[in-house]
Amino acid sequence: MVGHTELLIIVLVVLVLFGASAIPKFARSLGQAKKEFSKAMKEGEQEDKKEAAPVEEKKA
Repeated sequence: MVGHTELLIIVLVVLVLFGASAIPKFARSLGQAKKEFSKAMKEGEQEDKKEAAPVEEKKA
């Protein structure tokens, strides 16, 4: 697990390397990536259900 001290050091290094103005842009892009990933996962689950439904009907 990452402790408080390690987390603080990581945040400081990121601030030094990228600057304070880049952090909101980075956080926004991470949020968009998470949203797109979640959307793709839901679409994949729906496709799996659609493909599985005809197979179950044929077995019955």
